[in-house]
Amino acid sequence: MYQGKQGKQGKQGKQGKRITNEQSTINNYPFKKTAVNEPLISVIIPTYQREEPLRDTLEDVLKQEYADVEILVVDQTRKHKPEIETYLQQLANDQKIKWFRVNWASLPGARNYAVRRATGEILVFIDDDVKMPAGYLDAHARNYERQEVGAVAGRVFDRMKLADSQKKHQGDYEIEELPPQAMDPGIAWYHIDLVHTIKPQWVISARGCNMSYRREIFTKHGIWFDERFRGSAVREESDFCLRLRQTGYQIWYDPDASLVHLGEETGGCHDISTRSLKYQVTFYHNHFLMALKNLTPSQQLRLFAKLFDCHVLGNPPCNKSGSPIKIVTRAGFYTIGFMDALKTQIKSSWDQGQIYTELDEKVEG
Repeated sequence: MYQGKQGKQGKQGKQGKRITNEQSTINNYPFKKTAVNEPLISVIIPTYQREEPLRDTLEDVLKQEYADVEILVVDQTRKHKPEIETYLQQLANDQKIKWFRVNWASLPGARNYAVRRATGEILVFIDDDVKMPAGYLDAHARNYERQEVGAVAGRVFDRMKLADSQKKHQGDYEIEELPPQAMDPGIAWYHIDLVHTIKPQWVISARGCNMSYRREIFTKHGIWFDERFRGSAVREESDFCLRLRQTGYQIWYDPDASLVHLGEETGGCHDISTRSLKYQVTFYHNHFLMALKNLTPSQQLRLFAKLFDCHVLGNPPCNKSGSPIKIVTRAGFYTIGFMDALKTQIKSSWDQGQIYTELDEKVEG
């Protein structure tokens, strides 16, 4: 088992080397036979307080027939159930996974931690509560034959959203072309639908539970996940994708690269309960931070207005309670979140806030 220290391997900004078949034999790492021109894929799974869903997710990844793959699990759980602990230990002993245990909880921090230790040319990020069909990894990999593709967004069969849409539309609901608003950074987040869209196309962002990137986005262009996105880290992938697009690379949506997201309410990437007051503040903080970092003033105003209309007033598509007390309460969280994000952004002039990366580098040093 990996205990969070990996020698001098993978400091941020260094290019990882692909492991060939011969090197795999020498290093006793059981990669399958590599197909011609098939890039090595690193599957990265951050996990927090998950037991059986994590096990089931790993089982699905291990069943994939893609030839050249490594699996990295960044485990932020202090103590697993005995049977899950035994299961993970056995996979690590058999070198079927690389199991890293850390004593902190941060989704972007865990993603960066794994990237520094990954060797793949393509990095696939999934959650720890997903189910994937056969051919999932192949569907991601094939899109990188196009040089302009820097990231692939996969379709997400989200149980809650699918159930809601079936009630609203009284049956199956599908989208072919996303509306133009889905490419507008100011309001895209209320129009981009990677659940019901069935046609491949360019998109502005991926969903964090099903996305992949070229390794060079990190190592060559120096774009990493921002560890200042807190709690469930909502909008951390949106922030990353907006910065990725500045490199000239584009994001391709492939509905065939699909998985089912179980959407467990606790655990996974959460370091705080979604029902807590702290979560409510971090939700707004993360939205405002994404906007302050990446959007023009006019785009920011459109996002702030939509955020208030939907999440504070409760208008569609949020459809929240119109109780005056609840609106006032949500308005308070909105205001505190904005002030907190403003403070974070001002502080970034002397502190980039990559707390877990800095901690890791101190250990590695």
